[in-house]
Amino acid sequence: MGAVFGLEGDGIGEAAFGTDSIDGRISAEGVTYETTYGTVTLESAGKFTLEGGSNGTAALEALGLKVGTFGGGEDGQFLKDIDISTFEGATAAITAVDNALRSVTSTRADLGAIQNRFESTISNLQITQENLTAANSRIRDADFASESAELSRTQVLQQAGISILAQANQRPQQVLSLLG
Repeated sequence: MGAVFGLEGDGIGEAAFGTDSIDGRISAEGVTYETTYGTVTLESAGKFTLEGGSNGTAALEALGLKVGTFGGGEDGQFLKDIDISTFEGATAAITAVDNALRSVTSTRADLGAIQNRFESTISNLQITQENLTAANSRIRDADFASESAELSRTQVLQQAGISILAQANQRPQQVLSLLG
């Protein structure tokens, strides 16, 4: 998911923050950077930009997040307004990044809850489908049994009718044999 952090600086300074994983790119004029799992350290003698993700803000705007709105905690600092050339600026950057991470974590939690509800709904629908299939099978089996019983009944009636006809045909022959 793309996120534009908009972290910019003009002087010499250092900013570091921890995260679970980083998927992004760093572009700058004269910037050296070191990326390790969980930590990003930026050092710059000039202006630099840190942009997370590869598709800008498209995915975040769908969630109601806008560029430059990360951070903005109690101190009102947004990532796009950070100057890390001073100690206070670097501290504000860390605070703003922490606020941004909290915002992202909260959004991830909300999305996780939505995903859990979808998975629960899918599971319920699968169980309903299985139950309907079983009920349909039982109905068809019940109809088969009913039709089999009806077939047996009609076969018995047919055989009884044939037997009565055979007896009726024998009576005239018996009468003729008595007369003759």
